[in-house]
Amino acid sequence: MLEILLAAGLMAVPTPAPPIRTIGFLVLPGVYNSELVAPFDVFHHVRFRLKDPKHAPEVFTVAKDAGPVRTFEGLSLLPRYTFASAPPIDLLIVPSAEHNMDTDLQDAALLDWLRRAGARARLVLSLCDGAFLLARAGLLDGLEATTFPGDRDRFAAMFPAVKTQHHVLFVHDGKAVTSAGGARGYEPALYLVEKLWGRAAAVEIGRGLVIDWDLASVSHRVGRPLWPSPTAP
Repeated sequence: MLEILLAAGLMAVPTPAPPIRTIGFLVLPGVYNSELVAPFDVFHHVRFRLKDPKHAPEVFTVAKDAGPVRTFEGLSLLPRYTFASAPPIDLLIVPSAEHNMDTDLQDAALLDWLRRAGARARLVLSLCDGAFLLARAGLLDGLEATTFPGDRDRFAAMFPAVKTQHHVLFVHDGKAVTSAGGARGYEPALYLVEKLWGRAAAVEIGRGLVIDWDLASVSHRVGRPLWPSPTAP
């Protein structure tokens, strides 16, 4: 059966020159489980859908300081890197956390790291209120973006330089993908897998998560997306 699926192109996709080598998740105190785990599952499983696993992206977590981080729901996580030790990140992911709309927006060290890491990244993805951090760091100025449905009016008022979108699950404009989050955190991640590693990879990852992946059925908006070149070094 495996050989049949491979022959049909449903279990693997060639990646002769990977466009994304590193995927880093920002993990803040009070991070919400769903915002972190949903996209983490999706991107971690890319390695199982490539013909050559050495082209799979490295997926890791990054925290401000060393030591465990407690999620909002009470899980204790041990992030792999700190701001000081993290390698360059090609795809920067900002899951929502408890204080994204208040004290996190006043954290100069956090915003400085986000600004620098986001500028170097080839793509950035926010889940739910993680968009507030991207916007505060200036990474969404002039772009279309969205966030958690109940916080969109507040987001629009706080960041008039961002073109807030109110009726979609995720938006891709420039190199930023922003999303509603929650239980819908799988969709923007599968979207990026489809665009970066192929539809077959996204469909099979979705199947493993019991998701019938079909981009056309997901409410989303694409403005002027910037994609990393598949042949970039």
